[in-house]
Amino acid sequence: MGLQRKTRKFAQTKRAISQRDNRLKDSDKDKSDKKDKSKSDDLIREAPQAPSSLFFQYNTALTPPYSVLVDTNFISHTIQHKLDVIPTMMDCLYAKCIPVITDCVLAELEKLGQKYRLALRVAKDPRFERIKCDHKGTYADDCIVDRIIKHRVYIAATNDRDLKRRIRKIPGAPIMSVARGKYVIERLPDAPEK
Repeated sequence: MGLQRKTRKFAQTKRAISQRDNRLKDSDKDKSDKKDKSKSDDLIREAPQAPSSLFFQYNTALTPPYSVLVDTNFISHTIQHKLDVIPTMMDCLYAKCIPVITDCVLAELEKLGQKYRLALRVAKDPRFERIKCDHKGTYADDCIVDRIIKHRVYIAATNDRDLKRRIRKIPGAPIMSVARGKYVIERLPDAPEK
């Protein structure tokens, strides 16, 4: 009986590239060329103009009565927790609040159908201020973010994670949401922490 040949398995024998390999040196040259180009591009910068109402992260344009820009899921969460919109907002902010709703949010509620008919009825309350949209389409998240960037006098009321993430990138824009059977506010400097 002779010796059996052992075949090497691929996973056990991986080839390593030596430090002096030409392929590594070529990629280093490409990186250094890219760095030189990026240094020349960094000299010309355009920073977005911050509104005059912002003092660091503090927005001085936000004063009572607060305009609260309401989102679709904020209304539905309010109904799930059996909260009344305007009194609960006033309890949260200790000031007069005007809920503001855009045409896109109303269109989104209408598209959702029978399941959200109560939310649609709440949104059509005469105490809510209606705002006309001047853009194409009915995507409410883009509409809300665009309006907050342009005006900076709104508090965004939403429970949508993605929309909250987008609004947090905007300096001076507070966010209201429904949590634990009440409304909570984040990033409003004068608001009490609960």
